[in-house]
Amino acid sequence: MNMSQVVTFEIPKVPAPFATFLLRIPLALMFFQQGLNKLPVNGAAADAMGIPYIVWWFAAYGEIGSAIGLIVGGAVGIVVTTGILSNLADLLTRFSGITMTCVVTGVIWLALPGSLMDVIINDYLHLSLYVGGLYFALRGNTKYGI
Repeated sequence: MNMSQVVTFEIPKVPAPFATFLLRIPLALMFFQQGLNKLPVNGAAADAMGIPYIVWWFAAYGEIGSAIGLIVGGAVGIVVTTGILSNLADLLTRFSGITMTCVVTGVIWLALPGSLMDVIINDYLHLSLYVGGLYFALRGNTKYGI
């Protein structure tokens, strides 16, 4: 073999819908767990956080619902690749991502950070959850071959 011949070895790629589904699992689990920790939803817990009951209610059920929606939207998007059901799964994924970003925005605001840099440097967990939700809000379901 001379130097001009290059040995190539290609590692097969997993289809994009399946690969992005793997991103959904830890994100959804974290949101689901946080939502379950707020149950039963009551005014005392909301008062302890210094927020109105209705905000606490939306946070708890928003976390649980967005986690379920992210998994269901992704699973349907893997199985059904065209048609109205595929489009609805994409919308469910996007809505779940939007809900996640809204909830995390509220959590970050409640922490009263001094600046955006404080959030970036010191609150990597919420920043990661925010960016994960934002990704799915902006991208939706990944299609095969794209």
